[in-house]
Amino acid sequence: MKFSLKRRERFSKIEPWLFLAPFLIFITIFTLYPVVNVFLISFKHNYSYLRGTFDGLDLENYKYVLTDDKFRSALLNTLLYVLAVVPVSTCIAIFFANLLNQKIKGTAIFQTAFFMPMVTSVTAVGLVWRLMYNQQYGIINWGISKFGGPKIGWVSESKWSLLALIIFGIWNILPFTIILLISGLQNIDEMYYTAAKVDGAKPSKIFFRITVPLLSPTIFLVCIVNTISCFKVFSELYPLFNGKPGPYNNLYTVVYYIRYAMFEKRKYGYAAAAAVILFFCILIITLIQLRLKKHMSRRGMN
Repeated sequence: MKFSLKRRERFSKIEPWLFLAPFLIFITIFTLYPVVNVFLISFKHNYSYLRGTFDGLDLENYKYVLTDDKFRSALLNTLLYVLAVVPVSTCIAIFFANLLNQKIKGTAIFQTAFFMPMVTSVTAVGLVWRLMYNQQYGIINWGISKFGGPKIGWVSESKWSLLALIIFGIWNILPFTIILLISGLQNIDEMYYTAAKVDGAKPSKIFFRITVPLLSPTIFLVCIVNTISCFKVFSELYPLFNGKPGPYNNLYTVVYYIRYAMFEKRKYGYAAAAAVILFFCILIITLIQLRLKKHMSRRGMN
């Protein structure tokens, strides 16, 4: 009897780990190992993937990547993309989320229209946007010409390529952002709005004094998630420019540079070093955003 009790106690301690084992094994093999391996490869000089050989451990991969004009251009393009897409998409999403949260007729139709891009392939949508950007018969240039403007080579001229990518990126990220913001709006107690209306507050004042402050935790979450997503921009770029980084290879992003180093140069060390640099860029900016969030929360409490 005592033996069976001891055995049962031991099994009760082991049982949770048995349930967690498949998940932990999956995470270790497909997440932790690749991350650690990328860090190691980034320090291996002249690393050969097929043979598994390298000349030594040093910082040569980082030196090359940081002095490579393509990588510098890629990092600058990625930063400009993030700085444009994240704030603009967040502001637009707040406006539309507030409208979609209103209890009016036909809201479901508009919600469906806004959320459609989420269930559509990015590649397919990118090809559609490529047609819309077409200089001769694209609908965007047709609209511009109706107002007397010149036809723009969105995807054929280097000076417009980044703007074309930013516009597509903003449109592509809106549905997910709107969903998160609507969930945040639905958690705001109606009591605040009722009290403000009784006091005679105008809709604009209610929006900026009640909605935005109470929605700020969700806004910060959206900014962090979207920043991480935008730093990894690739799926928007690839179909838009027919598999090239811009019309004249002028629009390298960091992820596209990683692809270039791996598949075109066959330099896995360079690709790993670029990936590690991208990781630290995302980490630093995320930590800054979290620090800013704490600072804003303290000011709000005071």
